[in-house]
Amino acid sequence: MSRAHIVDAARGLLRWALSTGRLDRDLSAGILKPAGTRRGLPKGVSKEQVAALLAVCDPATAIGARDRAVITVLVRLGLRAGEVARLRLDDIDWANGVLKVAGKGREQMLPIPVDVGQALAAWLRVRPDALDRAVFVRMKAPRRAMAPSAISGIVARLSGLAGIDPIYAHRLRHTAAMDILGAGGTLAEAKELLGHVDTATTMVYAKVDLASLRELVVPFGQVPR
Repeated sequence: MSRAHIVDAARGLLRWALSTGRLDRDLSAGILKPAGTRRGLPKGVSKEQVAALLAVCDPATAIGARDRAVITVLVRLGLRAGEVARLRLDDIDWANGVLKVAGKGREQMLPIPVDVGQALAAWLRVRPDALDRAVFVRMKAPRRAMAPSAISGIVARLSGLAGIDPIYAHRLRHTAAMDILGAGGTLAEAKELLGHVDTATTMVYAKVDLASLRELVVPFGQVPR
Protein backbone atom coordinates (compact mmCIF):
# COMPACT_ATOMS: atom_id res chain seq x y z
CA MET A 1 0.00 0.00 0.00
CA SER A 2 1.34 3.42 -0.93
CA ARG A 3 1.86 6.28 1.55
CA ALA A 4 -0.96 8.23 -0.09
CA HIS A 5 -3.36 5.30 0.46
CA ILE A 6 -2.32 5.03 4.12
CA VAL A 7 -2.95 8.76 4.63
CA ASP A 8 -6.38 8.53 2.96
CA ALA A 9 -7.29 5.52 5.07
CA ALA A 10 -6.21 7.22 8.30
CA ARG A 11 -8.16 10.37 7.49
CA GLY A 12 -11.21 8.31 6.60
CA LEU A 13 -10.99 6.49 9.92
CA LEU A 14 -10.80 9.78 11.86
CA ARG A 15 -13.77 11.23 9.98
CA TRP A 16 -15.75 8.03 10.71
CA ALA A 17 -14.83 8.31 14.41
CA LEU A 18 -16.09 11.90 14.44
CA SER A 19 -19.36 11.04 12.69
CA THR A 20 -20.05 8.18 15.13
CA GLY A 21 -19.31 10.25 18.24
CA ARG A 22 -16.06 8.51 19.13
CA LEU A 23 -14.25 11.83 18.69
CA ASP A 24 -15.46 15.30 19.61
CA ARG A 25 -13.39 17.12 17.01
CA ASP A 26 -12.12 16.52 13.49
CA LEU A 27 -8.49 15.39 13.66
CA SER A 28 -8.16 14.34 10.02
CA ALA A 29 -6.39 17.58 9.08
CA GLY A 30 -3.57 16.55 11.40
CA ILE A 31 -2.64 13.70 9.07
CA LEU A 32 -0.27 15.41 6.67
CA LYS A 33 0.02 14.45 3.03
CA PRO A 34 3.19 12.58 2.08
CA ALA A 35 5.81 14.51 0.18
CA GLY A 36 4.99 14.43 -3.49
CA THR A 37 7.40 13.42 -6.20
CA ARG A 38 8.25 16.29 -8.49
CA ARG A 39 8.39 15.46 -12.12
CA GLY A 40 11.82 16.25 -13.49
CA LEU A 41 12.24 18.59 -16.42
CA PRO A 42 12.89 16.99 -19.81
CA LYS A 43 16.58 16.67 -20.58
CA GLY A 44 17.58 16.77 -24.20
CA VAL A 45 20.80 15.97 -26.00
CA SER A 46 23.18 18.56 -27.43
CA LYS A 47 23.91 18.84 -31.14
CA GLU A 48 27.45 17.72 -30.41
CA GLN A 49 26.19 14.57 -28.71
CA VAL A 50 23.83 13.80 -31.59
CA ALA A 51 26.73 14.26 -34.01
CA ALA A 52 28.84 11.91 -31.88
CA LEU A 53 26.12 9.23 -32.00
CA LEU A 54 25.88 9.48 -35.77
CA ALA A 55 29.66 9.51 -36.18
CA VAL A 56 30.03 6.03 -34.69
CA CYS A 57 27.50 4.55 -37.13
CA ASP A 58 29.44 3.05 -40.04
CA PRO A 59 27.27 3.73 -43.12
CA ALA A 60 29.26 1.12 -45.07
CA THR A 61 27.71 -1.67 -42.99
CA ALA A 62 24.08 -2.75 -42.75
CA ILE A 63 23.99 -2.39 -38.95
CA GLY A 64 25.57 1.05 -39.21
CA ALA A 65 22.99 2.18 -41.77
CA ARG A 66 20.19 0.84 -39.59
CA ASP A 67 21.48 2.47 -36.42
CA ARG A 68 22.02 5.79 -38.20
CA ALA A 69 18.42 5.70 -39.47
CA VAL A 70 17.12 4.91 -35.97
CA ILE A 71 18.99 7.86 -34.43
CA THR A 72 17.85 10.23 -37.18
CA VAL A 73 14.20 9.21 -36.89
CA LEU A 74 14.24 9.55 -33.11
CA VAL A 75 15.92 12.93 -32.93
CA ARG A 76 14.17 14.55 -35.91
CA LEU A 77 10.64 13.19 -35.51
CA GLY A 78 10.52 12.82 -31.73
CA LEU A 79 9.08 9.32 -31.83
CA ARG A 80 8.87 6.96 -28.90
CA ALA A 81 10.95 3.79 -29.05
CA GLY A 82 7.74 1.77 -29.36
CA GLU A 83 6.57 3.89 -32.29
CA VAL A 84 9.85 3.34 -34.10
CA ALA A 85 9.62 -0.40 -33.44
CA ARG A 86 6.07 -0.49 -34.87
CA LEU A 87 6.96 1.25 -38.12
CA ARG A 88 6.14 -0.85 -41.19
CA LEU A 89 7.34 -0.49 -44.76
CA ASP A 90 3.82 0.43 -45.83
CA ASP A 91 3.86 3.36 -43.38
CA ILE A 92 6.36 5.22 -45.57
CA ASP A 93 4.59 7.24 -48.26
CA TRP A 94 7.50 8.21 -50.48
CA ALA A 95 5.29 9.86 -53.09
CA ASN A 96 3.82 12.36 -50.63
CA GLY A 97 6.81 12.52 -48.30
CA VAL A 98 4.94 11.51 -45.14
CA LEU A 99 5.29 8.82 -42.50
CA LYS A 100 2.33 7.18 -40.74
CA VAL A 101 3.02 6.77 -37.04
CA ALA A 102 0.87 4.68 -34.71
CA GLY A 103 1.07 6.39 -31.33
CA LYS A 104 -0.80 6.00 -28.08
CA GLY A 105 -4.31 5.26 -29.28
CA ARG A 106 -4.11 7.25 -32.50
CA GLU A 107 -2.34 7.62 -35.82
CA GLN A 108 -0.66 10.71 -37.20
CA MET A 109 0.99 11.61 -40.48
CA LEU A 110 4.37 13.30 -40.13
CA PRO A 111 6.33 14.95 -42.95
CA ILE A 112 9.62 13.23 -43.74
CA PRO A 113 12.54 15.68 -43.52
CA VAL A 114 15.24 15.28 -46.16
CA ASP A 115 17.82 13.84 -43.75
CA VAL A 116 15.29 11.35 -42.38
CA GLY A 117 14.36 10.24 -45.89
CA GLN A 118 18.01 9.83 -46.85
CA ALA A 119 18.79 7.79 -43.73
CA LEU A 120 15.76 5.55 -44.23
CA ALA A 121 16.56 5.02 -47.92
CA ALA A 122 20.18 4.13 -47.12
CA TRP A 123 19.01 1.54 -44.59
CA LEU A 124 16.26 0.05 -46.76
CA ARG A 125 18.71 -0.51 -49.61
CA VAL A 126 20.65 -2.94 -47.40
CA ARG A 127 17.84 -4.18 -45.14
CA PRO A 128 17.93 -8.01 -45.18
CA ASP A 129 14.89 -10.11 -45.98
CA ALA A 130 12.84 -10.50 -42.81
CA LEU A 131 9.89 -12.45 -41.44
CA ASP A 132 7.69 -9.35 -41.38
CA ARG A 133 7.44 -5.89 -42.95
CA ALA A 134 8.94 -3.97 -40.04
CA VAL A 135 11.17 -1.09 -41.08
CA PHE A 136 13.77 -1.88 -38.43
CA VAL A 137 14.64 -5.53 -38.00
CA ARG A 138 17.14 -7.65 -36.11
CA MET A 139 20.37 -8.41 -37.93
CA LYS A 140 20.52 -11.95 -36.54
CA ALA A 141 18.05 -14.76 -37.11
CA PRO A 142 15.19 -14.78 -36.65
CA ARG A 143 15.07 -11.50 -38.59
CA ARG A 144 11.91 -9.81 -37.39
CA ALA A 145 10.79 -6.49 -35.94
CA MET A 146 12.94 -5.08 -33.17
CA ALA A 147 11.43 -4.65 -29.70
CA PRO A 148 11.13 -1.13 -28.22
CA SER A 149 13.82 -2.05 -25.69
CA ALA A 150 16.15 -2.96 -28.56
CA ILE A 151 15.52 0.43 -30.22
CA SER A 152 16.48 2.22 -27.01
CA GLY A 153 19.38 -0.20 -26.61
CA ILE A 154 20.83 1.00 -29.91
CA VAL A 155 21.01 4.54 -28.54
CA ALA A 156 22.63 3.36 -25.31
CA ARG A 157 25.19 1.22 -27.17
CA LEU A 158 26.13 4.05 -29.52
CA SER A 159 26.52 6.50 -26.65
CA GLY A 160 29.02 4.10 -25.11
CA LEU A 161 30.94 3.84 -28.38
CA ALA A 162 30.90 7.64 -28.66
CA GLY A 163 32.37 7.98 -25.18
CA ILE A 164 29.50 10.06 -23.80
CA ASP A 165 27.16 9.54 -20.87
CA PRO A 166 24.50 6.86 -21.45
CA ILE A 167 21.62 8.11 -23.57
CA TYR A 168 18.33 6.34 -24.26
CA ALA A 169 15.64 6.82 -26.88
CA HIS A 170 13.41 9.13 -24.83
CA ARG A 171 16.23 11.67 -24.45
CA LEU A 172 16.22 12.03 -28.23
CA ARG A 173 12.45 12.52 -28.19
CA HIS A 174 12.93 15.38 -25.73
CA THR A 175 15.59 16.81 -28.02
CA ALA A 176 13.19 16.95 -30.98
CA ALA A 177 10.64 18.96 -28.96
CA MET A 178 13.24 21.33 -27.55
CA ASP A 179 14.75 21.90 -31.00
CA ILE A 180 11.35 23.08 -32.25
CA LEU A 181 11.02 25.62 -29.44
CA GLY A 182 14.65 26.67 -29.74
CA ALA A 183 14.11 27.42 -33.43
CA GLY A 184 11.15 29.68 -32.65
CA GLY A 185 8.42 27.08 -33.03
CA THR A 186 5.30 27.01 -30.87
CA LEU A 187 4.12 24.60 -28.20
CA ALA A 188 1.28 23.67 -30.56
CA GLU A 189 3.85 22.56 -33.15
CA ALA A 190 5.77 20.57 -30.54
CA LYS A 191 2.50 19.00 -29.36
CA GLU A 192 1.63 17.96 -32.91
CA LEU A 193 5.05 16.42 -33.50
CA LEU A 194 5.08 14.49 -30.23
CA GLY A 195 1.49 13.34 -30.62
CA HIS A 196 0.42 14.57 -27.19
CA VAL A 197 -3.32 14.47 -26.55
CA ASP A 198 -3.18 16.93 -23.66
CA THR A 199 -1.51 20.32 -24.14
CA ALA A 200 -0.50 20.27 -20.46
CA THR A 201 1.85 17.39 -21.24
CA THR A 202 3.70 19.55 -23.75
CA MET A 203 3.80 22.59 -21.45
CA VAL A 204 6.70 21.08 -19.49
CA TYR A 205 8.99 21.83 -22.44
CA ALA A 206 8.32 25.55 -22.05
CA LYS A 207 10.10 25.42 -18.70
CA VAL A 208 13.35 24.29 -20.26
CA ASP A 209 13.35 26.72 -23.18
CA LEU A 210 15.29 29.23 -21.10
CA ALA A 211 16.49 31.33 -24.01
CA SER A 212 12.95 32.10 -25.10
CA LEU A 213 11.79 32.70 -21.53
CA ARG A 214 14.55 35.24 -20.92
CA GLU A 215 13.36 37.26 -23.93
CA LEU A 216 9.96 37.53 -22.26
CA VAL A 217 11.31 38.92 -19.01
CA VAL A 218 10.28 42.56 -18.51
CA PRO A 219 13.30 44.73 -17.58
CA PHE A 220 13.08 46.01 -14.02
CA GLY A 221 11.21 49.29 -13.79
CA GLN A 222 9.62 49.04 -17.25
CA VAL A 223 5.96 48.49 -17.94
CA PRO A 224 5.11 46.48 -21.06
CA ARG A 225 3.10 48.40 -23.64
